[in-house]
Amino acid sequence: MIKKHYVLLFLILANLFWAGNYVFGKYVVTELSPLQISFSRWLIAVFLLFPIAHWIERPNWKEVWKEWKILLVMALLGITGYNFLLYEALRFTTSMNAALVNAMNPALLVLFSSLLLKERISLRVGLGLLISLMGVLLVLTKGQLQQIFHINYNQGDLFMLMAILVWTFYSIIGRKLKNVPPISATAISVLFGILILLPFFLLSGGIHDPISKQATIGILYMGILPSVGSFIFWNISIRQIGPSRAGVYLNLITVFTAILSLLLGNTITYVQIIGGILVFIGVYLTSQSTEAVPITTRTNTASKNL
Repeated sequence: MIKKHYVLLFLILANLFWAGNYVFGKYVVTELSPLQISFSRWLIAVFLLFPIAHWIERPNWKEVWKEWKILLVMALLGITGYNFLLYEALRFTTSMNAALVNAMNPALLVLFSSLLLKERISLRVGLGLLISLMGVLLVLTKGQLQQIFHINYNQGDLFMLMAILVWTFYSIIGRKLKNVPPISATAISVLFGILILLPFFLLSGGIHDPISKQATIGILYMGILPSVGSFIFWNISIRQIGPSRAGVYLNLITVFTAILSLLLGNTITYVQIIGGILVFIGVYLTSQSTEAVPITTRTNTASKNL
């Protein structure tokens, strides 16, 4: 069992790297298609993941490969599906708006974890989720909460909605791979993802035009930190505390995206600052809670965990 403060650090780093993926992705998508970006970043990642997995976890690869069906589904969802939809979304919307739509993900994770994994959500977790969501809505509506039902979402926002649905199921399925080391599972999923993307990448003509230095740096960043670091940290964390509690931390993507945008010269308002503070308060409350436990069912003689 990993200590709680390490899980907290892993979740913060995972979401920080993912926020960078939103920011860099917005620049790279102007030069490369979502398919080209997805294939390139995972090709870089796979050469790092297998050595890291073998060095740290020393897995029995035969045992890992026995779970190939679940790992293939995870590849379809988290490796190919989510990232393709994210980069497609960034063609039509801003990185900040994509991050804000992504903030709906924790609520979906709580809902589907409760329905599919029978997780009981504690009052503290629920309160943390609501406070974090309130912070995100403040940013989304620029402080005018009554406008939340009057916002017109563009095509990019709809792609992001599909992306977070895909990510929700990826995270829930990942919870079931308790007997497979998380880095090894990620490495196999990425390999499957590359094999799935390869024929489409070749049919598209590959990358035939030279790309800028900025785009090259962006691809390298996405291939190392979000692809390797974030996925490893995320998969370790959901096994420790469950997808519903880990999901609340996804709200940090919005805050980190705002901070990175500010560092790149964009402005930030006092409403965004207040919203960010609320997000951190919500995450803190959630981190102090005990682990979500399965809902129990009573028989005439005893209670058993489902």
